[in-house]
Amino acid sequence: MSVAYVALGANLGRPLETLVWAVNEVARVGTLRGVSGLYRTAPVGGPDGQPDYLNAVLALETTHAPAELLAELHAIEGQAGRERRERWAARVLDLDLILYDDVVLDSPLHLPHPRAWERAFVLVPLAELAPDFRHPQTGERVAEALARIGTVGVQWENDPAWPP
Repeated sequence: MSVAYVALGANLGRPLETLVWAVNEVARVGTLRGVSGLYRTAPVGGPDGQPDYLNAVLALETTHAPAELLAELHAIEGQAGRERRERWAARVLDLDLILYDDVVLDSPLHLPHPRAWERAFVLVPLAELAPDFRHPQTGERVAEALARIGTVGVQWENDPAWPP
């Protein structure tokens, strides 16, 4: 069994309901080991005028290889109505495989996720689940990366529906 960390985000439709649904769907691919709190963040990159995102991270124990797991995540996004038309555009659901044990891959799948250690909207919820996880290439702990980049723009979202 391997442990994968998946970042969840949504800013179209009914983001909270979509993320609750997505956690339950991802849990079918393995054994859910934890779900972070829920956070509201401004969009990073992409077209102007997007609504804020809701973001979280989950830990999943799985027997799927990284590429198989990513295919499952993409299928769940598709079930939610995700269309991949424009990079960093608003989306009904975004599921990013950010870590898979200490695996390092460069093509076609990139692990760890190449921008995870630079994005507070990933690191804040990841730090709840795995603050001492070390980046397999740099050795930097999640908590150290979060201290380096800060938490500006990441707001905890208190909602009774979360965690699912």
